[in-house]
Amino acid sequence: MNNKNLEIACFNAESAVIAQQNGADRVELCANMLEGGTTPDFELARKVRAELSIKMNVMIRPRGGNFVYTDAEFEQMKSEIEQFKTINVDGFVFGILNNDNSFDLERNKELVNLASPIPCTFHRAFDVVSDVYQSLELLIDCRFQTVLTSGQGENVVEGIEVLQTLVEKANGRIVVMPGGGLRSTNIRMLDQKVNASYYHSSAITDSTEITNGDEVKNIKSYL
Repeated sequence: MNNKNLEIACFNAESAVIAQQNGADRVELCANMLEGGTTPDFELARKVRAELSIKMNVMIRPRGGNFVYTDAEFEQMKSEIEQFKTINVDGFVFGILNNDNSFDLERNKELVNLASPIPCTFHRAFDVVSDVYQSLELLIDCRFQTVLTSGQGENVVEGIEVLQTLVEKANGRIVVMPGGGLRSTNIRMLDQKVNASYYHSSAITDSTEITNGDEVKNIKSYL
């Protein structure tokens, strides 16, 4: 096997521990699964950080819905980054768009600079961005290390052609991390076509918000 990595989106402490026990390389900690993930509770994050030896990224997203934020929400994002920096997180996950769904260069750059030296991932706001390939270049200019995307499809299988092109265009300058409906049932086909270095899944297979350890193990076994 090669050096491919798996990040698991976790919505509670139990899931983070399960992810680690079953071979995940990194956890993305968030709250509100039904909203697609928002900023987790700080005390929960502190507790999870203490329990994990693998990497832990934290989502910075003040609410569900679109990715156009008010000045107050932007200030909240900045204060959350400063707060989470105190517990040695390994990365921040966020994304800000303009009203027309173009990439908000100024605000994203401000957050990346604030987070430094901790690396940042641009999340699935990328899946509604207006110009996908131009936006990739802007992300690189902003010094994002990773972009989490389904290739602008409903899921990674629908977005597979765009994902493949993004990985090619990125050419190692940024990690393109496929995520969105990624499961053990499609990871092999996806990896053969896209050949990314990092993959993202919640590995949730039922109506709970708990990571399925076997699913983590099964996805990882293909990588």
